[in-house]
Amino acid sequence: MATSKAREDVKNDLNTLKEDLKAVSREESARLKAKAAETEARLREKAEAARERARVYYDEARTRGREYYDDAAERLDEAQRYLVERVQERPVQSTAIALGVGVVLGLLLAGRRH
Repeated sequence: MATSKAREDVKNDLNTLKEDLKAVSREESARLKAKAAETEARLREKAEAARERARVYYDEARTRGREYYDDAAERLDEAQRYLVERVQERPVQSTAIALGVGVVLGLLLAGRRH
């Protein structure tokens, strides 16, 4: 009878241990899920912040690029107006200069072929 009682006690102890392990497992699983959710939320926040910084940098670069383009276009227009005015003021001299530049370029390009 003593062995039967001891077996019963061992069975009870094992069942108690089994239930305790299940409870600990559920608690740990819940804790890990909460930790994963918290980590995911932080990563999303960081990703959104990085996305916003990238958007700001892109907008700044686009604005700066547009300013550079407008400035270059304005300078090119000024240079073109200046050139047209000079040609209109001195058409013979301008034609002679253009002819001279053309001859020099022609000689340079022809020299490379031989």
